[in-house]
Amino acid sequence: MGRLVAMGLLGIALAFLGERLLALRNRLKASGEVESVDLPDCHLIKGIEAGSEDIDILPNGLAFFSVGLKFPGLHSFAPDKPGGILMMDLKEEKPRARELRISRGFDLASFNPHGISTFIDNDDTVYLFVVNHPEFKNTVEIFKFEEAENSLLHLKTIKHELLPSVNDITAVGPAHFYATNDHYFSDPFLKYLETYLNLRWANVVYYSPNEVKAVAEGFDSANGINISPDNKYIYVADILAHEIHVLEKHPNMNLTQLKVLELDTLVDNLSIDPSSGDIWVGCHPNGQKLFVYDPNNPPSSEVLRIQNILSEKPTVTTVYANNGSVLQGSSVASVYDGKLLIGTLYHRALYCEL
Repeated sequence: MGRLVAMGLLGIALAFLGERLLALRNRLKASGEVESVDLPDCHLIKGIEAGSEDIDILPNGLAFFSVGLKFPGLHSFAPDKPGGILMMDLKEEKPRARELRISRGFDLASFNPHGISTFIDNDDTVYLFVVNHPEFKNTVEIFKFEEAENSLLHLKTIKHELLPSVNDITAVGPAHFYATNDHYFSDPFLKYLETYLNLRWANVVYYSPNEVKAVAEGFDSANGINISPDNKYIYVADILAHEIHVLEKHPNMNLTQLKVLELDTLVDNLSIDPSSGDIWVGCHPNGQKLFVYDPNNPPSSEVLRIQNILSEKPTVTTVYANNGSVLQGSSVASVYDGKLLIGTLYHRALYCEL
């Protein structure tokens, strides 16, 4: 009798694990393919060879690139080179990417930048917020951008127990931001277990010098985050749920969910066109290819433009798609004055004229 019970429990356990594995493959869209959508005037950006995971553009056309992200289980084309922040002036006739100098005292050797966001204060001071993973830990770095010197002055490193697995960030003050945790845990094995079991414990946290609190919960894997031009709404990409959440921001900085837009791809970082409010999204049609890298069958890239997201029927347009022959693993797309920048998790970056 005991053996029968044991065999029955084993069968139930195996069935459960098999069901979870199938569900994970579906969440990763492991069979996903993409049909090419080309833009007529694009070229790869020189100097970006090992990822440009996030991009943020100032109103004056200066674009910041977060480059060189490394993560456990993630492919890297430059595993021994630290990450950095590059800048490109999109008002130049032939813009090129330049690496920004970072002030002395900051640990450049372990710099591992992920999501970024800029904030312009009332006195026109520009702050750059950077999610950093030194030695695979989780911090948020705040820099002051010194344009005349093409440099970043490091101001502050933020660590907090409510920021265990930070992915992306949107700044709302000189030391204030919303951040996504793509996992509840920081330990790599527990992260994997959390993802495998689809616990949906990922969240959004608000940080200020006076208050830190979780303001939205229940995400499969909260990823990209950004704010509407009128500062009324926060947008959050849930990458494994293939969703964009629209959250209303309140005076106390709490968030309440208004709607969810379901998509047929893995949505990564979100960029906002300040003139139209359109959301530009870097996407992964097949998430499994990101983590099981095969140079003969590389991850594809996809860029979506979402118009009128607050309406009953937002317009979703595929602006660019490639099977990996040009661009692998697109993670962000940002626009400025008819120009489109597309960054990737660990590959190249693309500059296009729209």
